[in-house]
Amino acid sequence: MRKEKLIALFPEASFGAALNCIGIAQALRELGARPVFICHGHFQGIFAEYGFAEYPIPEANPLSAAEHQHYWERFIERNIPYFDQTPLAQIDSYVAPAWEAIIDTAIEAEKPLQQLLARLKPDAIVLDNVVMFPAIAHAGCPWVRMVSCAETELPDNAVPPYLSGCSQRDSVACQVFVEHYHKAVAPAHERFSRFLASHDTAPCPPGQFLMDSPWLNLLLSPTPVRYEREQPLDPQRYLYLDGCVRREAPYIVPDFPRHNDAPLIYVSFGSLGAADTRMIKRLIATLETLPYRFLINVGAYRETYTEVPDNIYLDSWFPQPAVLKECQLFIHHGGNNSFCEALFFGLPSVIIPYCWDGHDNAVRGEEVGIGRYLPRFADPLAALPATLAHLLNDTSMQQRLAAIGAAMQASRGTELAARAILALPTPSS
Repeated sequence: MRKEKLIALFPEASFGAALNCIGIAQALRELGARPVFICHGHFQGIFAEYGFAEYPIPEANPLSAAEHQHYWERFIERNIPYFDQTPLAQIDSYVAPAWEAIIDTAIEAEKPLQQLLARLKPDAIVLDNVVMFPAIAHAGCPWVRMVSCAETELPDNAVPPYLSGCSQRDSVACQVFVEHYHKAVAPAHERFSRFLASHDTAPCPPGQFLMDSPWLNLLLSPTPVRYEREQPLDPQRYLYLDGCVRREAPYIVPDFPRHNDAPLIYVSFGSLGAADTRMIKRLIATLETLPYRFLINVGAYRETYTEVPDNIYLDSWFPQPAVLKECQLFIHHGGNNSFCEALFFGLPSVIIPYCWDGHDNAVRGEEVGIGRYLPRFADPLAALPATLAHLLNDTSMQQRLAAIGAAMQASRGTELAARAILALPTPSS
């Protein structure tokens, strides 16, 4: 009897990557594999809730829950002022420092990750991260790069620069961004290259911190928003996924004291965006005046909101795929999971990004006509009421999105990804 394949999934410590990998793990389990999760300590418990074994990376100086919360609050306090900046301005204030912090995490994780992989001996590793780990390159088994950020993460002359929020038609803005970005991240890139070399791992191209897998690369980039590349990706190594959505139990919509029969709108800016409580309070003050129902994800800050309007329901967490099935529109930050899940369920998006690839998805969403981009640096709340009214009454867009959602759901992306992973060669004993 053929033994079950052990597939180790290693998402970065972000909910987007983690929840994306859960969908693939569910499909792997259904196909007879044994998926397990490697995770950072403060993400422990998330995967166990879905029935998966967890292997936290040992930390040399682990933080207590209180210490980690304090660190997170300090991080937020430092960076919230930058969320209203343009993507170009964020290169120096947010992006370059973020790369330095990510590299610190990779360096700290390297030795314990080596030890963990030697003990697990997986048949394949799925890496959903933005940096390379030499331990994975030298683990003795095939590894998969999961690109759960925007497609812009894989450079091409016909694709706008990663994190730029540029249109592919604006070549001048693209070039300005690339030059500034490469200069700003050069010190981090040089430091990371020295780290890789010290572990016999080839450096990444300038401005990049993760190379493509020689075995398999999965892109969470649905057909309607996909770019036509100057250099097409080899279909033997690169697999586009039209949908990669985890399964959740059905969501029961609460009763609302006001507008209980009105359109239902879900609002989520991810865990980092939820920390900007001042912005969300301003948002609530705007939404209170509108004739719709709203479900708002406020993360770990539920106790901050002492008064909640009758047409708004707040919670610290929602099973997003199950919630979106019940909604008519999605307001979000442009994180790639949210961006793709809106399409998967045929919903128009209002995208108010604050950092990273949210800018890229916001611009792309407006370019292809599946939603609206409201920049934080241009008073998005003033434009929000008219934008919601327009999208909720745009029957042509709704019909087009319904067709997109049906096609994406029929594509069975999580199963496609799982089958491709299981088709990888088995490591030699």
